[in-house]
Amino acid sequence: MRPRITFRDEKRQRAAVLRVMCLSLMMVVAGVASLNVALPELARDTGATQTELQWIVGAYAVAFAALLLPAGAIGDRFGRKPILVAGLALFGLGSFAALFVHSPGELIGLRVILGVAAALVMPVTLSVITTVFPPEERGKAVGTWAGVAAGGAVLGLLASGLLLEWFSWQSIFALNVVLASLALVGTLAVVPRTREKTPPRLDLVGTLLSVAGLSALVFGIIEGPERGWSDPVPVAALATGVAGIVLFVLWELRRRDPMLDPRHFLRRGFGAGSLSITVQFFAAFGFLFLALPYLQLVLGFSPLQASAGLIPMALVVMPLSRLAPAIAARVGTRVTGAIGLGLMATGFVVFAALEPGSSYLHFLAALVPFGAGMALSGAPATTAIVASLPPEKQGVASAVNDVSRELGGALGIAVLGSVLNDAYRSGVAEPTASLPPEAAEQATSSLPGAMQVAETLGAQGAGLVTAAQAAFMDGLTLSMVVGAIVLALGAAFVALRAPGRAESRANAGSTAHDSALEAA
Repeated sequence: MRPRITFRDEKRQRAAVLRVMCLSLMMVVAGVASLNVALPELARDTGATQTELQWIVGAYAVAFAALLLPAGAIGDRFGRKPILVAGLALFGLGSFAALFVHSPGELIGLRVILGVAAALVMPVTLSVITTVFPPEERGKAVGTWAGVAAGGAVLGLLASGLLLEWFSWQSIFALNVVLASLALVGTLAVVPRTREKTPPRLDLVGTLLSVAGLSALVFGIIEGPERGWSDPVPVAALATGVAGIVLFVLWELRRRDPMLDPRHFLRRGFGAGSLSITVQFFAAFGFLFLALPYLQLVLGFSPLQASAGLIPMALVVMPLSRLAPAIAARVGTRVTGAIGLGLMATGFVVFAALEPGSSYLHFLAALVPFGAGMALSGAPATTAIVASLPPEKQGVASAVNDVSRELGGALGIAVLGSVLNDAYRSGVAEPTASLPPEAAEQATSSLPGAMQVAETLGAQGAGLVTAAQAAFMDGLTLSMVVGAIVLALGAAFVALRAPGRAESRANAGSTAHDSALEAA
């Protein structure tokens, strides 16, 4: 006789499913930023140039962003549990292989594989939650999922900083192996098999065009400073990227059941919300890529101190994010979104004034408005996206919200990192002119490289370190100015196009947001 399954047993299983899905989600979200705190050690250990460091971080985000939309459709068609198992297994195997690599090229390749695995995992975690939990429990479960998605990056940075106090950068991948193994065992044990009864058709052409367009665009942006902006390779890559994105839009406009209908972006809430999310994470991921090396290489913080230095931002973001939807309902997404992006731009302007001798208090004075701006602009932008589409299109809204986040992150790392790289190379050209060619190339490649060369020069090396730090700060300043301009333009667009007070209040009081959570 089969044992009788009680309501309490079902509730325990749902709680176990939620824990496993949140563990899986935290692992892949943390993977975007977890290596940022290890970049100085990575550069010294592998000899990676500033361009290669951008790729080590950015390759994950590019693969992640490019495959999120098709990965969700694959899970709906072939079953969520098999896709989740495949993604977790691939993430664990890729992280295990990373324990044995010693060159930047190999690490970049593995980061691409990990990005593919993350794209398989992330959308399925939310789909599993929304299909397993009944409507009366679904909102709370999805709220937990959203909290982990928001805090995963900070938790990843703190865990990485803690590991680097005693172990090498490979220990970050060892932690990934442990997390992937635990999530895989949990998935096999408690996650039920689910799939859509009428799954969407797979769009192979659209997937190839979006992946090719985004990858080529990021490649051109990252490679430009090292090869030269007039070099045929970055020029061709940028042209290919723009062409791929244009062809993707034209292809999706012609399909009866597009993977992503570009016409949705003409809707006030959908277009403004998507752009706001993209700009927010353009700034956030670009900031993490630049700020952690500044804290370590210029201020002399340890990896753990640098990670802990970002905690005040999390302490601002978490409570204010919970209040932001209510504030938006009262004054309008148009106001909260524009003010939020404006505060982020203010933070970047204060960051731009940092100098090699600045104190952490100066850094903190920029960090607080930056975090407050993220909190005010984030949740209202997501609400605007999901409220702008009918219930049967909420899966698209959820996917676009995730893609906007990862796409913005990939572009932020590429653009702001390249601005810094370009300025740094120009700044150290004269101080390294008298060095032997090999030493000059190493010093020009990155600030950690210049510090390694300086160690071999004895007393003369102090001048090289000072010049290299000054060049790095020039690049950081210019990057922050560019980021502030992007944020200011985003704020202006949101102020003109985002929903006003009446529409925002209707969105907050309607069931559109709950429908988004149920169908995502």
